Order: sequence, then structure tokens, then C-alpha cells
Amino acid sequence: MLTRNALRYGRKALTLEMLLGSAIVIGICFRILNLGTREFWYDEVLSLLLSTGQRLQYSLPDDTPISLARFTALLNLPPENSWGAIAKTLQGLVRGLYKGEPHPPVFFLAQHLWLRLFGNSEIAMRSLPVLWSLGSIASAYGLGRKLLDHRSGLLFAALLATNPFYLFHSLNVRMYTPLVLWAILSVWALLELISRPRWKWQVGFIASISLGLLTFYLFAYWVVVLAALALVLDRKHWLQHGIRMTIAGLLTLPWVISGTLKQLRNADLDRFGVRDGNPALLHLQDLCQTIGAHLIVGDWATTLSVQPTLISGLIAAVVLGLATIYLWKARQKLSLTIGLGMSLFPLLLAFCVDMTTQKYTLGFGWGRALIFVLPGCLLLMTIAIRQLKAQQGIAALLVLLLYLGIDAGDLTLRPRSVFHQVAEMVQLDSAPMLIAMDSQAWGHVNRLAYYIPPTSPVDLLAQPASRLSTSLKAALKNSDYRRVIWLESGDPVWSSPATVQERQQIQQVLEERFSLSQTRSLTGTMSLDQFELKLYQTAR
Repeated sequence: MLTRNALRYGRKALTLEMLLGSAIVIGICFRILNLGTREFWYDEVLSLLLSTGQRLQYSLPDDTPISLARFTALLNLPPENSWGAIAKTLQGLVRGLYKGEPHPPVFFLAQHLWLRLFGNSEIAMRSLPVLWSLGSIASAYGLGRKLLDHRSGLLFAALLATNPFYLFHSLNVRMYTPLVLWAILSVWALLELISRPRWKWQVGFIASISLGLLTFYLFAYWVVVLAALALVLDRKHWLQHGIRMTIAGLLTLPWVISGTLKQLRNADLDRFGVRDGNPALLHLQDLCQTIGAHLIVGDWATTLSVQPTLISGLIAAVVLGLATIYLWKARQKLSLTIGLGMSLFPLLLAFCVDMTTQKYTLGFGWGRALIFVLPGCLLLMTIAIRQLKAQQGIAALLVLLLYLGIDAGDLTLRPRSVFHQVAEMVQLDSAPMLIAMDSQAWGHVNRLAYYIPPTSPVDLLAQPASRLSTSLKAALKNSDYRRVIWLESGDPVWSSPATVQERQQIQQVLEERFSLSQTRSLTGTMSLDQFELKLYQTAR
């Protein structure tokens, strides 16, 4: 009888492990297979510009046409023929961060090195974030195994590998992916230090804190989390933990003195400023939307209206609340403390700071600014599922199927080829062409420059809609352009969308010499991707 029960338990365990292992493999495959299937979005092409070290050479387009190839050159490394030239490029990268970029240097320096090794293709640039994410998945297994057991590590890793929010950011050339790695690694190292201090874990603990702070400034919230966990879990050794955290802070000091202070002088903090509505309700909305985006809808939040993401956040919050109550009753106090410390505590900390400072950082970028709380939420789910005993396999399967379904829909149903379509239209003819765009936003300009081949004879005239008709009329006078593409942006970022009158004025200028040949509505996954493309041609 005992043998039969043991065999039955072994089969169930093996089946669960196969399920979790398969989910991890699928999550990794999703990343590898989609390295080059989507365009760089607005922020990613800015990461590329900064990583080349040529940010300072970039200037806004003025009221006269300029060759688009001049911008394309800035998205590659500059010509270098000596070590001095390489040092100058690195200096340009750091100085470019001073000029209005609100992030520390580690991510951009890492991407710069990767750019030197593998080039600036989509696959090359995204392969480094994917590697960060694979490190996060491996670390999730390590933390889950350390805190509970082998299968808990597998479940935690599977949830992270398939989570829609993290999958998107794993394919995103921004600094958010490694934050998850530093968050998981720091807690794992802390637990190892508590049980048995070793040099490798001391180095890992210090390095993960320093690298986190030098990747994203809001990682400071996570340092508070680590300090609280150290005090709660290992109060008698608080001094040793404090010394390690102090060393980590001191390692960031050179950049804080040389870089952070300069960035603060140029920083655009208004992006987190006043919004219309009741402040308390807006902060609660940000909290719910962040939880919803992290745990359910993922990058679909950029397309969906506020309500679905908000409802998803409320559902996820209720589930986490019930899980917390269940674990408390099950007397899982240690794991519950760590799970809540990694999830609820930093969320509430950010919420309170936002309320106090009257800023809105918590919900910025659909929750990506606090992506380091995601592992804590998934760890809390892991602990709760593992406590379900006989039903844990069904619960794990349902969550993983939900995540994989959302992933598959995101990867297959959402258009991400806006500027490819512009490039295709440009290459239909080799005649000189002018692109007139009612946006000077550098993300729009550089996406055009990246996807349109520099060999194409294309000039760009980028002006706000209020000035575009005047500049366009002057540009077309005595010009030899045979084709003009008018790109009307749905979200020009730095100016207002075109009014009906401004649209009519631009159209009137174009129709003096050209006739409308084609019209296309270009759509992507967010408002920044919305364009109305109109191709005007002269009679042959």
C-alpha cells in the first residue's frame, strides 16, 4: 500500500515537474523566436541612439528638409580608428546621459558593449535583454528552491518565464528587464547570507544592489525592501547586512556625484506631475492598473482602455489578498513575510511616496517603473499554489494556460510594423522623395531613420502641424521631388495633433503640385504608433 501511494505521488510530482519545465521551455522559445519579429518602438530607438554614444550629435530637424541618412548614421557607432576614438565615443555616451536622460549608465554601457560585438540589428540589440531575462528565470528557480523546495523553484521560474508583462519587457531594449534579475538575486543572496555567509553571496548581494541602483533610480525602493527584510529575518546580524548595503551604496557614489546631479538639473520631472481628477483616486487607479498590467494583461495595457486593466488589477489584488489570508492561516509566516515584503511593501511604499510628493511614478509607463515588484507578486502566487497540495497541479496549469494564451495573442494579433510600411512605400521608386511629418519627436524621427535604407534619396521635413504647411511650401519651391509622403501623427508627443484647418492647409500646399496616390492608416500597439500616411506624386 505504501509503495503504491509512493508511486502515485511520484507520478504526480513528475507530471507537475514536466508541466513546469515545459512552460519554462515555451517561455524561452517565445523570446528567441520573437527577437526580430517586431519593430523598435519609440523608447527602444532612443536606447539605440544613446548606446551608440552619438546622442550629442543629434539635433532637432529645423524648418528645411534634411537628408534622412544623416540621422541613420547616428544609430550606428561612429567611425573609429584608435583607442582614443573609442574613449571619445564612451565619453559621448556618458555626456549624452547628462542631457535630459533620467536613467543611470549601466544599461546603456552594457548595450554599447553588445552593440560593438553584434551590431545594431533588432535581433542583436534584443538578445541582451533576453539574456537578462534568462538569468532572472534561473534566479527565480534558485530563490524558490532556497525558500521552499525544488518544485517551488520550478513553479516560480515557470510563472516568470510565461508572465505576459515580463515577456514583453524581455524583448524590449530598455532598462527594465535586468531590474527583475537584480531584485530576485538580491533577495536570494540575502537568504543565503542569513543561513550561511559566503563570499560569493556577499559579492552577489552587494553587486545586485549597486547594479540595480545604477540601472534605475527607483530601485532605491527595493533597497528599502532589502533593509526591512534583513531586519525582520535576521535582526541579530543587522550590522553586517548594513555594512554590505553601505558598501553597495558607496559603489554608486562616483556616478551620483558626477552624473546624477547633472541629470537632475536637466531632468523632465513634469512627466510625473499634475493630472486632472481627484489625486487620491488617481493614485489608487495607478496602483490597480500596475497590478493588473503586471499580473494579467501585460503589454495589452497599451492598447486596452483604462477599465479592463483596472478591473484586471482589482481581480489580481483580490486573489493576492485571499492568497495572503490562506497562507497566514496555513502558518507559512516566513515565506509569507518574504512574499509580502517583495510585493505589497514596495507597492505601498511607492504609493505613499507618490501621495506625499504629489507625483505619479507608480503607474508610469503602464507600471514598468516598478517592474521589480513583479517577482514578489509571482512568488506570493507560487507559495499559495504550492500550499494547495492535491490541487496545486490544476491551479498551476490554469495560471500558465492563461499566461500562455495572453502571450500568444500579444505576439500574433497585435501589429508592430508601422515604419516597415513607410519603408516599403519609399522603395517603390528610386526618385527623390520628401517625407513631411507633423512631429519633431526624436523617437519618430529615429524610427524613420532606422527603417528607411540610407541609400534611398529621402529628405525629411519634420515640423509641428501649426508650422508644417508654411515650411512645406518653402521646401517644395524649386525642388525636384517627384513624390511626397505626408505622415500625420496621432500623437506628435512634443506638439498638438493637426487640427482640421492645419490639415487643410497642408493638403492645399501639396495639391498645388502633386496628386494624391495612396492613403494608409498605420496602427501599432499604442498611440505613438498611430499615423495617417498619404502618398502624393507628380504626373509622369
